[in-house]
Amino acid sequence: MFFLVTGASGVGKTSVRKLIETEIAGQVSVCELGTLGIIPEWSLRWRHQAVEQVVQLALKHQESGKHFLLCGDPVPPGELYAAPSAAELAGIRVCLLDASPERQTERLTLRGDPADLIPHHIAFAEWMRHHVVDHRYRPEVIINQGWEQMRWHVWNSDQITVVPWNSHIIDTNELKPIEVARQVVSWIKLHIRD
Repeated sequence: MFFLVTGASGVGKTSVRKLIETEIAGQVSVCELGTLGIIPEWSLRWRHQAVEQVVQLALKHQESGKHFLLCGDPVPPGELYAAPSAAELAGIRVCLLDASPERQTERLTLRGDPADLIPHHIAFAEWMRHHVVDHRYRPEVIINQGWEQMRWHVWNSDQITVVPWNSHIIDTNELKPIEVARQVVSWIKLHIRD
């Protein structure tokens, strides 16, 4: 199983990864793009290629019977599903960590993000909120100027009327990081049992 815990900047993804990594280490390999030594270029093309590298790594873990978690990066489910090797994954589960624009702004400000970038993070969070429940909502946000190897047709065509991924959404507004982490672990363990 490939678990994607995603969301925009400031919703708590990296904090969750750090809190749950040791608890699920026996069954689930955990990564964040930054922990793989992938040098960021911060372009859409780069992120698409990085997601493919992560899928390749997950497939190696899958062969040895281990689940895989990508947590800490703002990777939309549409990018994961469209990665060239994603069709080989045994299963994909998506969890969106979300926060209100006010809470997200507060967190980004506290961690020292540049004020001029915060509106972009807020806009991406709004887009992601729609994307996880409606694959037809503005797909150009992640497709245009991306990597030509991506298989967008697996979810972005007129013939696909049902959202191809199931998304669990956790509202992190009033939760402490440890509470969010507990919910994520419960979600992962539920799918492993099933």
